[in-house]
Amino acid sequence: MAALMPTGYLAFVKALEILGGLLVILPKTRNLGLLVLGPIVVNIIAFHVFLTRGAGLTDPPLLIISILTAFLLITQRKAWLGLLK
Repeated sequence: MAALMPTGYLAFVKALEILGGLLVILPKTRNLGLLVLGPIVVNIIAFHVFLTRGAGLTDPPLLIISILTAFLLITQRKAWLGLLK
């Protein structure tokens, strides 16, 4: 983390998190918001699995974010399946 802080990378990620969150709030842009937030959520989970060896995986914020993301992906699955065709 000390290597990432001075580069401004985390500020960029925070801006994407805010943008993705705002897009998810609006029903018309929900899928675009999930497209922005998906890689961020995967990176958060991967950080906890690989770098902290599972510590923090049961923290309530991570569980809530993961469950809500999965819920939105399931409810919008018709739109996402179109990408696979």
